[in-house]
Amino acid sequence: MYYIGVDLGTSAVKLLMMDEKGKIENIVSREYPLEFPQPGWSQQKPEDWLNAVIDGIKELTEGFDRSKVAGIGAGGQMHGLVVLDENDNVLRPAILWNDGRTQAETDYLNNEIGKKKLSELTGNIAFAGFTAPKILWMKKNEPELFAKIAKIMLPKDYINYMLSGVFCTDYSDASGMLLLDVKNKCWSKEMLDICGVSESQMPKLFESYEVVGTLKEEMAKKLGLSASTKIVAGAGDNAAAAIGTGTVGNGACNISLGTSGTIFISSDSFSVDEGNAMHSFDHADGGFHLMGCMLSAASCNKWWMDEILKTTEYAKEQADIDESKLGKGHVYYLPYLMGERAPHNDPQARSCFIGMTMDSTRADMTQAVLEGVAFGIRDSLEAAKAMGIDVKRSMICGGGAKSPLWKKIFANVLNIELDSPETEQGPGYGGAILAAVACGEYASVKDACDALIKVTSTQKPDPEIAALYEQRYQVYRSLYPALKDAFHKM
Repeated sequence: MYYIGVDLGTSAVKLLMMDEKGKIENIVSREYPLEFPQPGWSQQKPEDWLNAVIDGIKELTEGFDRSKVAGIGAGGQMHGLVVLDENDNVLRPAILWNDGRTQAETDYLNNEIGKKKLSELTGNIAFAGFTAPKILWMKKNEPELFAKIAKIMLPKDYINYMLSGVFCTDYSDASGMLLLDVKNKCWSKEMLDICGVSESQMPKLFESYEVVGTLKEEMAKKLGLSASTKIVAGAGDNAAAAIGTGTVGNGACNISLGTSGTIFISSDSFSVDEGNAMHSFDHADGGFHLMGCMLSAASCNKWWMDEILKTTEYAKEQADIDESKLGKGHVYYLPYLMGERAPHNDPQARSCFIGMTMDSTRADMTQAVLEGVAFGIRDSLEAAKAMGIDVKRSMICGGGAKSPLWKKIFANVLNIELDSPETEQGPGYGGAILAAVACGEYASVKDACDALIKVTSTQKPDPEIAALYEQRYQVYRSLYPALKDAFHKM
C-alpha cells in the first residue's frame, strides 16, 4: 500500500508517497505566494494551499496504482489563523506563524490576563505568532468579518477539511493556538471566553495517528483516488518532523533547520519551564514535548546569500570557512529578521551584525550568520537544561542541515552529537508514517519509527572547538539584553 505525506510549508507544499516499508516512491513540490501587506505582517490564501495540494497529489500518484493509496497524513505550518463562514467560504487570508501584527494583543494576554494564568490554562504564554492573539486582533480590527466566523482552524486542518469534510485538528497542532489545555488535552473554555469564541467554532480534537474520515466523493474523483482513502489527523510541522526523524519517547531530541529553527524534546510527561521560554505541547506520538522555536533559521542564510551577497552558490561561500576558524570568529550575528520567539518573545527584536573591524571578510560575515543561528538554538537548549533535562545527542534535519559546515558548527556550539536521518523529508515523511499507523500498518508510532528511521551519519563535537564556542556563546547571550531598548526605539 501507499501512504501520502503532506508537508504544508510557508513557501511551498511538499508531498511524498511511501510504501509500507518506508521506501519513498515519489516526491513533488508546489510553490505558492506569500503576502507581506505591511512590515512585519505575513499571510497567505488557503485556497492557494488547496490548489497546490490537489495538483501535487495528481502529479505524485501519476504512473502508480492509485487504488493502493490507503491514507493521507499532513504536517503543516503551525499557528496560522484560518477562518471560514457558515458557507465554508474563507473570510480572509490566513495570518501566519511568522506574522508580527499582534503585539498589542500579545501584551494584553501576557500582562492583563497574566503569564501565570495563561500557563495554568494552556501550559504556555502568549507569543505574537500564536493563534489566540490573531483572533483578538481580528476581533478588534475586523469586527464585521469576526462576526461571520463559523469555523476556526489551522492551515493543515483546512486541507483535511476540504479533503474529508471533517472539521478537525490534532493535539500537537492545537497546542500552538493558546486555546488548548495541553496537559488535559481539551479546549480551555476560559481561553475561548477570553478570545470571544465558542467551542462550537473549534474543530474536534484527535490524536495525530487517528483516522478522521475518508476522501469526499467529489474530491476522490478529482484526485483519481479511492473514496475509501483515509484522511489522518496529522500534526503540526515540528511534531510531524519529529516523527519523521524518530524523535519519540522520553528524552529524544530533534533540531530542525528550516525557514524557522526548532529544538524539539520528546517527553512521556507534561512539564513547563519556569520562564515559559520553551513551548509545552502535546506530541504526535500521544505524549508531550518541549519546543524552542526561533523565527528565522535557514532563512537567515538565504537572506544573506540571496539578498545581500546576490549569489546562489551557498557551498562556495562556505568553502573558505575551514575547521581552523571555528570558534575563533570576531563577528557576531543576531538572527532576528522576523523578531524572535524563544526565548525572548519579542517581535520588535531585529537582526544585526556586531564586532566587525577593518579586517573583517565576506567569509567572516557568512560564518557569523551560521553561528548566530546555532547560538539562537543554544538559547532554547539552555532553558531545557535549567529544567534538569540532559540532552547528549539529537537528530538534525531541514534544509540547513544539508551543509556539513553548519552541522559541525551546531555540534560544537551545542556540544552534543548530531545524527542525520537516512530520509531527510521531515514533516512529509512524518505525515506518511502517521498515515501508515492510522491504517494499521504498524501498531504504534514508536513501532513505526523503530522500523523505518535509520541514522546515516553522526557529527561529534570537538572538545577544543566546543570550549571556544562556549566563550563566544556567553558573549552572544549578552547582546540581546544590551540592544533590546534600541530595538524597541526603532
